[in-house]
Amino acid sequence: MRTINAISVTRLIEEISLSLVSSPRWFRAVQIGLGALTIILSIFALAFPGFTFLSIVVLLSVILLFVGIEKIISGIFLENKSRWATIGLGVLVLIFAGLAMAFPLAAAFVLVIFMGISLLFNGIARIVEGMTGKHSGVSRVFLVGVGILALVISLLVLSFPLFGIVLAGTIIAIGLLITGIQMVFAGLSRAKVQNRTEMP
Repeated sequence: MRTINAISVTRLIEEISLSLVSSPRWFRAVQIGLGALTIILSIFALAFPGFTFLSIVVLLSVILLFVGIEKIISGIFLENKSRWATIGLGVLVLIFAGLAMAFPLAAAFVLVIFMGISLLFNGIARIVEGMTGKHSGVSRVFLVGVGILALVISLLVLSFPLFGIVLAGTIIAIGLLITGIQMVFAGLSRAKVQNRTEMP
């Protein structure tokens, strides 16, 4: 059984190595280039987190706009019992998308308020679970601590919505930075593997 597992692991490592080697040079160059571009954008997002979050809100509004148009078209041309409900939903989505695109700052504040409320309930739920559940020791302390942290952040977000906008933008920027670094390292590792295999 152990011999079979060792063989399967060896084959898996060989397949991964072959896939790394077989990837063309242009793919690795594109991967490294896109990773570097992502890192640059993430640095810009870290410098201007509020603008980053507003950009995300505008992008989501555009997506909602297309979703609303699709719903209206589906309701008009597809014959079903809920066609008028589909058309109405599409019109409603179009109205919300238009309002969000016209007033992105107000839309961002609304999203941040919803985030704060969800964090508030999440923190309360974790504290209650830690105090009344079957957790004990470090697990209980950790659970209650996370709940208190969520409560503090939610109160800050609800009291200062601009703080919530900056916090959301910062989290998005950090995610972009980690993704960009991973893409660059993946491209460089592929290049190193191919260079080793091409050596006589």
